[in-house]
Amino acid sequence: MSQYYLFQDTKKCIGCHTCEVVCKANKKLPPGPKLCQIIEVDPKTVGEMPRRSFVYMSCFHCENPWCVSACPTGAMQQRSKDGIVFVEQDLCVGCKICISACPWGAPQWNQEIGKVEKCDFCMDRIDQGLAPACVTSCTTGCLKFGTVEQRTQIRRARHAASVTSFKNTGF
Repeated sequence: MSQYYLFQDTKKCIGCHTCEVVCKANKKLPPGPKLCQIIEVDPKTVGEMPRRSFVYMSCFHCENPWCVSACPTGAMQQRSKDGIVFVEQDLCVGCKICISACPWGAPQWNQEIGKVEKCDFCMDRIDQGLAPACVTSCTTGCLKFGTVEQRTQIRRARHAASVTSFKNTGF
């Protein structure tokens, strides 16, 4: 599994699709492939008001990625230092086997180059100490990126703060 984690606070997402647009611009993708997507969940009624929810979807950078094991050329790879799954474009022959192997639909076909593309957490940016483009461009700040340990520490800190806040109310 990747040592990195991309977290979406669904309560903050407004479905603006900025993450999708910035991702495509950052990767210089043509129409068609989407390395991340905002999926609209059916509206539900909260109180008497209809509410929509939006879910961010991209590659999960699996611990044992099926796309990597299915790739006959070794183009689909997983970095040993951090677990990021990526495509080595020079090795991709466009067979699309990785697309069929991924249950999440993360590998996407780029018809212009005749090869597969997928989210690599903007590993060029990570290697420079930056967050992925989708995270830095998120208009509501609902996307967060970091290591699993960082996300766990944040959750623990929030929980501790809410417990302290509750205790200070006198209950």
